Amino acid sequence: MLSDNTKSYFKLHWIVFIWGFTAVLGRLITLDAMPLVWFRMLFAVVFIFIYNKFTKTSIRLPKKVILKFLVAGLVIALHWFTFFRAIKVSNVSITLACLSTGAFFASIIEPIFFKKKIIWYEIFFGLLVVVGLSIIFKVEGNYIEGIVLALISAFLSACFAVINSKFVVNYEPKVISFYELFGGVLFFSIFLFGTSSFNSDFFQLSINDFLYLLVLSSVCTAYAFIASTSIMKFLSPYTVMLTINLEPIYGILLAVLIFKEKEQMSPTFYFGALLILITVILNAVLKAKHKPN
Repeated sequence: MLSDNTKSYFKLHWIVFIWGFTAVLGRLITLDAMPLVWFRMLFAVVFIFIYNKFTKTSIRLPKKVILKFLVAGLVIALHWFTFFRAIKVSNVSITLACLSTGAFFASIIEPIFFKKKIIWYEIFFGLLVVVGLSIIFKVEGNYIEGIVLALISAFLSACFAVINSKFVVNYEPKVISFYELFGGVLFFSIFLFGTSSFNSDFFQLSINDFLYLLVLSSVCTAYAFIASTSIMKFLSPYTVMLTINLEPIYGILLAVLIFKEKEQMSPTFYFGALLILITVILNAVLKAKHKPN
């Protein structure tokens, strides 16, 4: 029988595959990054609220705890904004490849946050990811804005993973997810109101965009968000972030299949992506040896 850690690891790979498809949806949806993320979070909040009602899950928490979740929601909202903005100004392949730096950011942030010793192979694998990324940059260096936005997105993703790993110790993932996504909607709504961005054009959605947003908010957000939060009870933030490096592999393959020549890159680009994949496999092997179950 599989241990909780092993089950969580397989579940994490399934979630990462879904996230790879998220990038494709981001390219298919014609909305700009800000309204795209706002609608995504809004629809996801509704789905999670219904799910909590259906499972009779109480969302009552102390105000201080709720405030922490709301602030964490701003972090994930900014992560998604920079992520989708990067896709809009570059492409799916470049954006997803840059997200691989999240593991390196996590290897630095996690020891500081939890005040624990830095593990040598986590830094080593993080550096390998950077090498793979530098190979990609060398041949695809004309997407500077997209690269910078994607790197910021990767850093925010690492911060969010570390923050959430503390929350899941004491609280239900579906409750955490509800408040975090609600927080993202709240903060972005304040910004949109302040910039007078809420107008009739903002709420006009094509049928295709609406359908894509439903898939994005339900499967790729509500389900994946709750599931990814729950597995943090058994996997470290670093392992989560490093495995997320498979997102470029899944996403790039899907993008090439769907968008064909628009997403086809040079052989050197795919070599860098392969280096990232090997890094993920090595990490899984070492984790299994150091933490037998």
